[in-house]
Amino acid sequence: MPNPKGTPENFNNPPSKELTEQLNFRVTKEMKDEVKAQDNPPQFCRDAIQEKLDRQNNNE
Repeated sequence: MPNPKGTPENFNNPPSKELTEQLNFRVTKEMKDEVKAQDNPPQFCRDAIQEKLDRQNNNE
C-alpha cells in the first residue's frame, strides 16, 4: 500500500526534505477552482509558493 503522505521523490523534492508540514489559508472560490483544475494541485501550490519565496529572497 502506498504511503498516504507521499514521499519526497514523488514531488520533485530533494530526498532530504520530507513533506511533513501542512499549511492552510483562505482563497476565493475562483482561485480554488483554478488551482483544482491543475493536473497536480498540491505540486502547483508548492511550486507557486517556492517561486514567490525565491523571487522575494533574490530581491533582498
